[in-house]
Amino acid sequence: MKEYFKLLKFVKKEIGLLILAFICMGISTIFNGVSLGMIIPIADKVLTNKKIIVPHKLPDFLNSLIDKINSLEPLFLLKIIAFSVVVLFILKGLVIFLQGFLMEIVGLRAVVYVRTLLYRKFQELSLDFYSQKRAGELISRITNDAGLLKYGLTYGLTDLIYQSMQLAMFVFIVFYIHPKLALISFIIFPIIIFPVRKVGKKLKKLSSCSQEKMADLNAILSETISGAKIVKAFYRQDYETEKFKKIVKDYYKFLRKSAKRQLLLSPFTEFVGALAAITIFLLGGKDVIEGKLSFGVFGFFLGSLMSMIRPFKKLTQVHAINQQALAASQRIYEILEKKPLVEDRPQAIPITALGDKIEFKEVWFKYHPEEDFVLKDINLVIKAGDTVALVGPTGSGKTTIFNLLLRFYEVTQGRMLFDGIDIRDVKLSSLREMIGLVTQEPILFNDTVRANIAYGKLSASKEEIELAAKRALAYDFIKELPSGFETVIGDKGFRLSGGQKQRLCIARAILKNPQLLLLDEATAQLDSESENLVQKALDNLMQGKTVVVIAHRLSTVKKASKIVVIDKGVIVGEGKHSDLLNNCDLYRRLYEFQFSF
Repeated sequence: MKEYFKLLKFVKKEIGLLILAFICMGISTIFNGVSLGMIIPIADKVLTNKKIIVPHKLPDFLNSLIDKINSLEPLFLLKIIAFSVVVLFILKGLVIFLQGFLMEIVGLRAVVYVRTLLYRKFQELSLDFYSQKRAGELISRITNDAGLLKYGLTYGLTDLIYQSMQLAMFVFIVFYIHPKLALISFIIFPIIIFPVRKVGKKLKKLSSCSQEKMADLNAILSETISGAKIVKAFYRQDYETEKFKKIVKDYYKFLRKSAKRQLLLSPFTEFVGALAAITIFLLGGKDVIEGKLSFGVFGFFLGSLMSMIRPFKKLTQVHAINQQALAASQRIYEILEKKPLVEDRPQAIPITALGDKIEFKEVWFKYHPEEDFVLKDINLVIKAGDTVALVGPTGSGKTTIFNLLLRFYEVTQGRMLFDGIDIRDVKLSSLREMIGLVTQEPILFNDTVRANIAYGKLSASKEEIELAAKRALAYDFIKELPSGFETVIGDKGFRLSGGQKQRLCIARAILKNPQLLLLDEATAQLDSESENLVQKALDNLMQGKTVVVIAHRLSTVKKASKIVVIDKGVIVGEGKHSDLLNNCDLYRRLYEFQFSF
C-alpha cells in the first residue's frame, strides 16, 4: 500500500480533475444500478401484469414507489420506461466520456511531470552516476517506465475506483434484496482471492524483468546508432543484429509469461462467478415458484449478482496492471531519490573571477571507495594568468585534475582552493560559468551550427557568433555548408569532419570568453595548416587568462609557464621545458620517444 501511495504522488497536482472524474464515476455507477433496476417493473408489471413482491419490509418511500408502480397500467408504464431508458443512456454516456477523458488528461499530465522530473534529475546528478549507468537504461526510465506509469494511473486507477464503486453498489443491492441468498453466493467468491494475489506478485517480478530487458534494448540501440561508423567499418552488422535479436527474444518471453498469467485470471474469475450464479438461480428460483419473491425482483437480484462478475474480473486485471506500474514506479524513484555527490553547500558563495591562484593542497582522489587512488598527494599551484601544461602517460591522472577543477567530483582527501576559498564552498553555477572547456573528442549536438557555437553564451548576438567562428577559423567552411550557420550538423556533428567539429568546439569556447580555460589537446584532430592557424587563435584567446592544458604532443607546450609531469597519480616533475629535460627522467623519455622518429 505504501508503494501505491508513492505512485499516486505523481498525480497530486491533478487532485481537482481526479475528484471531478470520481464524481462522474459515482453518477455512472448510480445510472447502472437504476438501469438494471428497470428489470423489476418490466418483468413484473409490464410483461406479466403481476404485482412487485419484495421478500422483506422496505422503507416507506420505497413501499410508496412500488405501490405507485403497481397501480399503473402496463402500457403507460412501458412508455415511461422506454423514455427513461433513452434519457438514462444519454446521461450515462456523457458521464462515462467525461470520466474517461478526465483520467486520460490526468495520466498524460503525470507522464509529462514524471519525464520532466527525471530529466531534471539527470541534469542534477554527478558524473559518478553516469559512469555506473548505461545511456539506454536511463532513456528507458523516461520512455518505457513513464509510459507504464501512465497506463497504471489512467486504466489502473480508473478501474480501481470505478469498478470498486460498481462492486460496492451491486453488493449492497443483493444484500438488501435477499441477505440469505447473497451470503450463500459470497461463500464462493473468496476462492478467487488467493490465486489473484499470487499471480499479482509474479506479475510484478516479471514486469520488473521485462523493463530491465527494455533498458538493455534501448542501450544497444543507443550504442549501435551512435557507433554506426565502427559497426560498418568492422562489418559487424550481423553480430550486432544477433545481439539485438537475443535481447528482443528475452523481452518477448517475459511479456508472454505476463500475458499468460493475466489472461488466465479472466476465465477463472468468470467461472467462479458463473458457479455462484447457478447456485443462486436454483435457490432463488424456488422462492419465485413458491410466490415468496416476484420474478422481477429475483431478476434484479440475479442481474446484480451477475453484474458483479465484470467489475470483479476488471479488478483482478487492475491488480496486474498496478503491479507493472508499481515496478516502474520503483525504478523511477530509484533515480529521483538518488542524491548527487556534488552539490552546493548551504553557505556556498559565488565567484566572478580568479584573482590570485588555484591551489591543490595534499589532494588524494579515487572514483569509487573500493578502487585505488587515482591522484596521490597532489600539491600544485596554478597562478592567475599562467599557462600550466599537464604531461604524462595515458591513465596518469591528467583528465582527473580537469574533472576536479570543474568539480565534477569532490576530492577524497585534501583541499582545492580558489583564491583561498575551498572549492566546495563555491557556488557550482559561478564556478562553471568562469570555466571554458575544449575536449580532445569534440562534443556537439544535433542542432544548427549557430546553436552549437551559442551554447557557450546563449544570449550571444549574430555578430558575436560569427566573430567567434572567424577567430576559430571555422567561418569559411561554415559559409560553404548548405544552410550556412543554420545547417543542422547531425548527431554528434555526424556531417562534419573531425577538424571541422573541433573548430566549432573552439569557437564555442572563444564565445564564452572564460576566466579559466581547460584544453585537452584541443588541436589534436586538425590538419597541420589548420592547427597552426587555430593555435594562433587560441594564443590570442589565452592572453590574460589562466589556462590548463593536457598535452599529448610535447611540441605544443614548450611555451607554457609551467609543465607538470604526472605518473600514476603522482607529480614527478614540475618546471619549464628545458629544466624538465635535464631533471625529469619521465619527461625526457616521453620527449625523446616523440622526436625519435
